[in-house]
Amino acid sequence: MSKKIFSSLYFKVLVGIALGIAFGFISPDVAVKLKPLGDAFINLIKMIITPVIFCTVVVGIARMDSLKAVGRVGGKTLLYFEVVTTIALFIGLVVVHFVQPGAGIHADPATMDASSLGKLAHAKAQTTMDFVMGIIPHSVIGAFADGNLLQVLLFSVLFGMSLSHMSGKPKDAILGTLERFGNALLGVVNLIMKLAPVGAFGAITFTIGKYGIGALASLGKLVLCLYTTSALFVIVVLGLICKVSGINLWQLICYMKEEIFITLGTASTEAVLPRSMEKMEALGIQKSVVGLVFPTGYSFNLDGAAIYLTMAASFIAQAMDIHLDTTHQLTLMLILLLTSKGGAGVAGAALIALAATLSATNIIPVVGMTLVIGIDRILNEMRAVVNLIGNCVATVAIGRWEKAVDLERANSVLRGEIDIDHALNNADARNDLTEAMVETQPCK
Repeated sequence: MSKKIFSSLYFKVLVGIALGIAFGFISPDVAVKLKPLGDAFINLIKMIITPVIFCTVVVGIARMDSLKAVGRVGGKTLLYFEVVTTIALFIGLVVVHFVQPGAGIHADPATMDASSLGKLAHAKAQTTMDFVMGIIPHSVIGAFADGNLLQVLLFSVLFGMSLSHMSGKPKDAILGTLERFGNALLGVVNLIMKLAPVGAFGAITFTIGKYGIGALASLGKLVLCLYTTSALFVIVVLGLICKVSGINLWQLICYMKEEIFITLGTASTEAVLPRSMEKMEALGIQKSVVGLVFPTGYSFNLDGAAIYLTMAASFIAQAMDIHLDTTHQLTLMLILLLTSKGGAGVAGAALIALAATLSATNIIPVVGMTLVIGIDRILNEMRAVVNLIGNCVATVAIGRWEKAVDLERANSVLRGEIDIDHALNNADARNDLTEAMVETQPCK
């Protein structure tokens, strides 16, 4: 058993994170120069994300019983995302209102240097129409080249719907080709994932070397407040959703531990998107549900980012002695419902949303972001992890809502009674995960 742990990916990633933290403290100047290690790993994953999503969504939709089911799943997904994201925004707003982490700082906007914000200082909140138009690509090739998940998802859904109208050998030939191509892509993902410990090391050592413990100590109350609130949101809100869905939250977290540690180290959920979708399917959730829910969640279901945005905006207001009454707080929350959407899971994406939010309020100066920009990377690690867990829970919940998940199989996998890792890492076994029935030690 111990040999299996030492050879596992999550243990290697943990070692990479630990070494990265130590190296960042010992030699910060050299640590900052190792940032390309983390960036290279994330870029390797990003190059494969869009074709993986295309194959998964197209095959899933083409095999659905009817096109009405596509619209039904999509509608339920968006409704779920809006409700849960609103809850996350509300919780963040309530906690920061009572804890007051920014009180007593008395920051003067006249003394702040906006040059450190760069383009963020000029960020503007997009309108609803801008957001909708941004989902439609100028060209299909451009959507794939730019890695725009929503645009690729839109084309994939349309292509899958078109394919579902076909019949006979032409349809079978296209589906068979896409399935084989998708399996080959997942093989590439598994090869890239071997570099995850190196990527986690490079990303975390850069964070420690660049910002150090000083920034963490000076704004420790905000960091502690965000981490505690995020943990409570996962345990209480997502835990309740899991219970209603018929699974155990802790077992799900254990099942996704490799992806969670990689996300923690790289501060990016994109680094684990293909692998996470594959593991959701391995739970017994229909491919069509996974393909629609999981990538859509990367723009619409950012629970961690929602908590961060309300807390960061309120923290800046408190630090600058700006009083936000109930009307201002409700206005802020409504603006965040729009600006929190559209994130692509990349480290630092929430900063753009925060800048756009402050710009739209006309109450809190955008220059106030200089108070939190130094610890944004530290905060981003937690919000990325919460985003990932939130999308996993959402996929299970929508699957249960649609009766598109084998609950008995899912719980067997989560209890460790089915060894999924063997099938996921073995090309020959990937097509038939149910054959991988071996006794393994469940997560405790």
